[in-house]
Amino acid sequence: MNIDLTREEQLFRAEVRAFLDANLTDEMRRGQKLTTGVYPEPEISRPWHRKLAERGWVAPLWPVEHGGPGWTPVQRFIFEAECALASAPLIYPMGVRLVAPVIIKFGTEEQKARYLPRILSGEDYWCQGYSEPGAGSDLAALQTRAIPDGDDYVVNGTKIWTTHAHHANRIFMLVRTSTEGKPQQGISFLLVDLDSPGIEIRPIRSISGEHEVNQIFFDDVHVPRANLIGEENGGWDCAKYLLDFERGAGLFSGRLRASLNRVRDAVAALESEGAPGLDRPHAMRRFAEVAMRLDAFEMLELMNLRQATRGGGDAGPSILKLKASRMKQEIGRLAMDLTGLAALEWTGSTQDEDGDGDGLKRTAAMDYLSGRAFTIFGGAQEIQLGIIARNVMRK
Repeated sequence: MNIDLTREEQLFRAEVRAFLDANLTDEMRRGQKLTTGVYPEPEISRPWHRKLAERGWVAPLWPVEHGGPGWTPVQRFIFEAECALASAPLIYPMGVRLVAPVIIKFGTEEQKARYLPRILSGEDYWCQGYSEPGAGSDLAALQTRAIPDGDDYVVNGTKIWTTHAHHANRIFMLVRTSTEGKPQQGISFLLVDLDSPGIEIRPIRSISGEHEVNQIFFDDVHVPRANLIGEENGGWDCAKYLLDFERGAGLFSGRLRASLNRVRDAVAALESEGAPGLDRPHAMRRFAEVAMRLDAFEMLELMNLRQATRGGGDAGPSILKLKASRMKQEIGRLAMDLTGLAALEWTGSTQDEDGDGDGLKRTAAMDYLSGRAFTIFGGAQEIQLGIIARNVMRK
């Protein structure tokens, strides 16, 4: 996709490419290429996080005074696209992109001084405690309680679909601190150390067989009241602010384009092997259709970036999240349709038995299966459509 760049932006792109060439190892690239879940494992993403932190590039959304690079929207777009196309590991966002902006906006100076440097360096690995078995899309129905007890809260309840909780040392979570008034008015935003007594983490295997999500149980867990972010019973404002970053602050088109390029390479590998049953005109037509929709989505992202600098619209994050999730699934379907039985043949293999070096065909089926969740997590597509409709009706 060609966009007109200023000379300064072209120089910045060259700087990013040089940094990637100098610092991105083959192991990091391969780890990202073989990732079929949402995020790569910490042993893949953390070394890259540290490299970016050393360069001052790990937190594009942060203000400069807290360690952000001070990029323009176009510079950020260039950086994300070049990282994706180079197969750089996707930075795990729970700390840098989700809880950190909440701490910056709602936290005390002491909380900022305590948590932000550890997030920036990657020393702390966070997970998100929002959803519960009876409170997913209806998040305000959450029932995990935090009862004041001297200088602590005592937390009881459970959180589910908690991504990478088995790797994390901290969790940011929504808890109920009051049952008075509307459900949203009794929720607070709390930071919890996962090594606290009374916490149990149980794995949940996804349809692809991977262990990426978990259920966490809290049994009389004592949490210092100093770990409260914002006001008690004011957590709903924190939650909504964070969701804007979860749904719309990420840039998806670069990663989607990298995925589509991998489909192209997998089909080319099959052709070189003389795979039977590949209808080349049909494959080229299907690929072109998806590529054109991805081009349009990329332009939508750029438009949203520019709009965000002028105040933006409330529906922007929901539109991007919804369309990115559908594009992810569409690319997964394309990969399965074009690679067919070849993808199933290598499903579950952990070695390069296919000889393609990057597991291009082997990961197709698992990537397709894990992609089923994209229109559910982070706000189901029905919720996003409702948000978009309400914003349109207000105009």
